[in-house]
Amino acid sequence: MANFYTDNPDLRHHLNHPLMEKIVELKERNYSDAAKYDYAPMDFADAMDSYDKVLEIVGDICGGTIADNAEGVDHDGPKVENGRVIYAPGTQENLDLCRKAGLMGMAMPRRLGGLNFPITPYIMAADIVSRADTGFENLWGLQDCAETIYEFADEDQKQRYIPRVCQGETMSMDLTEPDAGSDLQSVMLKATQKPDGSWVLNGVKRFITNGDSDIHLVLARSEEGTRDGRGLSMFIYDKRNGGVDVRRIENKMGIKGSPTCELTYKNAPAELVGSRRMGLIKYVMALMNGARLGIAAQSVGVSERAYREALAYAKDRKQFGKAIIEFPAVAEMLSVMKAKLDASRALLYETARFVDIYKIYEDIAKERSLTADERKEMKHYSKLADACTPLVKGMGSEYCNQNAYDCIQIHGGSGFMKDYACERVYRDARITSIYEGTTQLQVVAAIRHVTTGNYLAMIREYEAQAVREDLQWIKDVLIGLTAQYETAVSAVTAVNDTTYTDFMARRMVEMAGNIIMGYLMLSDANHNEGFSRSAGVYCKLAQSEVARHADFIAAFNPAQIDLYKAE
Repeated sequence: MANFYTDNPDLRHHLNHPLMEKIVELKERNYSDAAKYDYAPMDFADAMDSYDKVLEIVGDICGGTIADNAEGVDHDGPKVENGRVIYAPGTQENLDLCRKAGLMGMAMPRRLGGLNFPITPYIMAADIVSRADTGFENLWGLQDCAETIYEFADEDQKQRYIPRVCQGETMSMDLTEPDAGSDLQSVMLKATQKPDGSWVLNGVKRFITNGDSDIHLVLARSEEGTRDGRGLSMFIYDKRNGGVDVRRIENKMGIKGSPTCELTYKNAPAELVGSRRMGLIKYVMALMNGARLGIAAQSVGVSERAYREALAYAKDRKQFGKAIIEFPAVAEMLSVMKAKLDASRALLYETARFVDIYKIYEDIAKERSLTADERKEMKHYSKLADACTPLVKGMGSEYCNQNAYDCIQIHGGSGFMKDYACERVYRDARITSIYEGTTQLQVVAAIRHVTTGNYLAMIREYEAQAVREDLQWIKDVLIGLTAQYETAVSAVTAVNDTTYTDFMARRMVEMAGNIIMGYLMLSDANHNEGFSRSAGVYCKLAQSEVARHADFIAAFNPAQIDLYKAE
């Protein structure tokens, strides 16, 4: 039976990044929990061994049960009975197994029943789960919603809800509505405060992943007469209290094991989280950034599955007297698939490490005052995480879709049939570039890091790192691409027109992403020979993509922008 962690040495490479020592020492507060909990690490080596062992358990469950159940879950799907969701039998088995293995609440503190893992190994687990069954990752991965409760709820709420998540209860984030998809400022689900100070919720939510979960985070309009984000607050709804029914489950293209629900709230009791009016402005923004990192991990897991399915088929399939992997066209496709996978994974874990450091500092700040150096470091890593999150979600999900497409192509006619897993992988992949903010919205979030120079500053830091002589050609190419990027950004910003900048935003963001991922691949190859080939292939890919965008910008007359207005 396969183990989806141990069969992929790339994961241990990223887990053992030099920055992890700093992350673990901050997370463990000098390993003070070792005296209180028998499963708490005594030192860095002990902590890393713990992450490794737990990830091996994740890999074993995923390589066996969850992957084996994926086809049946895709076929059966969930159903609604009397306003409640009934999971597919395979989904229920997966959940039960994860609960028994203690894989819920991984990133939560030990005092609340969690394992106190940093975000990086938790995201690695999400990567592995997604390879096994993309839809199941949505159920398992939504435990991350507990992070929002931990960050913003009061101590009583933390004590009542987070241990339940750690014990295996599921969560959902109820944000979107029939008339409020990406435009969350338009949310109108009504929150009414009763004379005794308690709250009830009334209205409809739509496209809610795992909508019949045990514990919900709900965005609702608490301020009478408002119609924008300033009137929205965040609430906790406990399924035990009743008042919410599942009207229907959406009939989706993919991730069919994950119930996407339309919910009706009828005087549903709820608890306010944090302060009124801060629901969208502060709490949902934090929640969404975490969710986007999770979707980036999901995208990488799907890319991994697509690449492996394509590689196995290409080695096995014979045409014209030889395996199709021997044909240059197929070999090139597989090489590019691997490069896109490796590049998106490199950016995923770079981002996760950035998130880890600033989040841990935020947590420490609740216990004591940070030093000036610590505050400076927290601000630095927060800025890096803010810049990288839309980049990895946007480009990682697009690479995921491209790899799923190429997986089908390598299978040929067989890939169009349900006899092969790639057909399901292709359908599952499509949602990654849509939910938790479309790729277009990720560009909107990322473009300010182009115009303010944040991406360029990151690139210069990577550029300053020394590399082996045999890899210098890659660095030389990336230096040249950076010059093209600078020229393109200068040309666009010189026009001084917001509409024109928005029009060119995708091209500039992708250029920055190509260069940053190129440098991350170069760094991986510099420390691990196994990445050298992929780094070279990605460098060639980045070279063509950056040149394409640079040429378009250089040759474009801003006066011709009206050609692209839709009719």
